[in-house]
Amino acid sequence: MEVNIHEAKTQLSKLIQQALDGEEIIIAKAGTPLVRLVRIAEDPPILGTAKGLFTLKDGWDQPLTDEEILEVFGN
Repeated sequence: MEVNIHEAKTQLSKLIQQALDGEEIIIAKAGTPLVRLVRIAEDPPILGTAKGLFTLKDGWDQPLTDEEILEVFGN
């Protein structure tokens, strides 16, 4: 669907809902397409959803020694 800027301003809520429903909205000026209004493909991640599922030991972010690497991965 293509709409002009004035229509987009007056119908923004309706156009957003149409985009959320999967429709692509093109906003044009004087018949020249300028921008595309589409739903963001993925919902943004929700930070903290793994809270409490595991515990990190002290020093988890320290580099491994050569011996520790060999212990994990072998020769």
